[in-house]
Amino acid sequence: MNVCGMAFFAISILACSGQKRGTASAETASDSVEVTPEAVIAEADSTGYIVRVGETAPDFTITLTDGKQVSLSSLRGKVVMLQFTASWCGVCRKEMPFIEKDIWLKHKDNAGFALIGIDRDEPLDKVLAFAKSTGVTYPLGLDPGADIFAKYALRESGITRNVLIDKEGKIVKLTRLYNEEEFASLVRMIDEMLK
Repeated sequence: MNVCGMAFFAISILACSGQKRGTASAETASDSVEVTPEAVIAEADSTGYIVRVGETAPDFTITLTDGKQVSLSSLRGKVVMLQFTASWCGVCRKEMPFIEKDIWLKHKDNAGFALIGIDRDEPLDKVLAFAKSTGVTYPLGLDPGADIFAKYALRESGITRNVLIDKEGKIVKLTRLYNEEEFASLVRMIDEMLK
């Protein structure tokens, strides 16, 4: 990659990670780019994920629509599925009834399983109306400013996304958008992990 390409790449990553301008510098004379640790973390795959299968899932605390707070680390020892969603997302609306029917209703009484829908940057009243309109009964939580989302994917990248986490807190599957084959694979993986 030439100097201009490297500088553009570094600046793009920094802009997506919320890094302030001026903290990364391109040094044209030495053909190198200084990149902060935060920028390295924000290197995304082709779908916008900044986390990878095999990594420990980034911890967070979320407030659910019923007012309860849950931290991901408190769910260690369970199989956990995170679904990143929003009311304005048509693909989310298409996928959520399948999550409800094929995953939540099947496993909601299993003490070794947790599912949290993480609604991207919408107020409580809108999230409650969204749950009602999609018919989902699994827990939904609020993500003001998409700060939880930004721990998993570039802030500007799209949803819907599902992150499956094993009992040790490691990411075992990442999905993007709704694809019947990929979704069926997610369902099979959850079924196997909960046997």
